[in-house]
Amino acid sequence: MSIYDITVKDAKGNDVSLSEYKGKVLLVVNTATRCSYTPQYKGLQILYKRYKDKGFEILDFPCNQFANQAPESDDEIGNFCTMNYGVTFRRFAKIDVNGENESPLYTALKAKRGGVLGNNIKWNFTKFLVNREGEVVERFASATAPEKLEKKIVELL
Repeated sequence: MSIYDITVKDAKGNDVSLSEYKGKVLLVVNTATRCSYTPQYKGLQILYKRYKDKGFEILDFPCNQFANQAPESDDEIGNFCTMNYGVTFRRFAKIDVNGENESPLYTALKAKRGGVLGNNIKWNFTKFLVNREGEVVERFASATAPEKLEKKIVELL
């Protein structure tokens, strides 16, 4: 199954087919508002602003599975990201990235690029880079700063 066959919910609860991102380079990130990595939103926004007109998109999936670090509603998370980091990339509804209620998107992403210690997502701000053909080309740990991804993003664009 391709990631383009998957439908997710946006931050307002509407269905979004990932097929609308065909032909774009994607960075898929599970995020949280109360995490030590939350300041990465700034770097993510810089990348998005720099490359969005060249076919780059960031798909932001808030996740509350790690130490209750995203307890807010989807609207509250959106307001936080806009007010504190000026985020303009697309935010989706809060999801689970591991376990029984895991999003099919994360099942697909992890099947293509497992982590160093296995497939499960270990923490917030794990990043998956997807090429224009919908192939997951790389997985980055939470601690990897967005700036470190720029060269790889440019190569794919």
